[in-house]
Amino acid sequence: MKHTHYWPVATAKSQFSALLEQAKSQGPQTVTRHGRPAVVVASVRDWEAKAKRSKSLTDFLMNSPLRGSGLEPRRLRGKWRKADL
Repeated sequence: MKHTHYWPVATAKSQFSALLEQAKSQGPQTVTRHGRPAVVVASVRDWEAKAKRSKSLTDFLMNSPLRGSGLEPRRLRGKWRKADL
C-alpha cells in the first residue's frame, strides 16, 4: 500500500469526505499533525488485505527453520518470582 497524499489535520477535518473518497480510490492517506505523520486513513478493502492472517501459529511453529534442529529448550528450575499486582 502506497501513501498517495498527506493531509494536515485542519484540512483533513474540513475536507473529510474528500479524504475518505481518496482513501477509497487512490489508497491510504496520511494525516499529519505539526508536519509529522499522525494517522493513516485506509479503505476497508486495503485494511482487510493488510490485516489478514496468512498462517496460524501452529502452521508457523510446524514450519519453523528450527524444527528438527535438535535444539531442546531447558526449563530453568528455581524459586517462583514475586509479582506485585
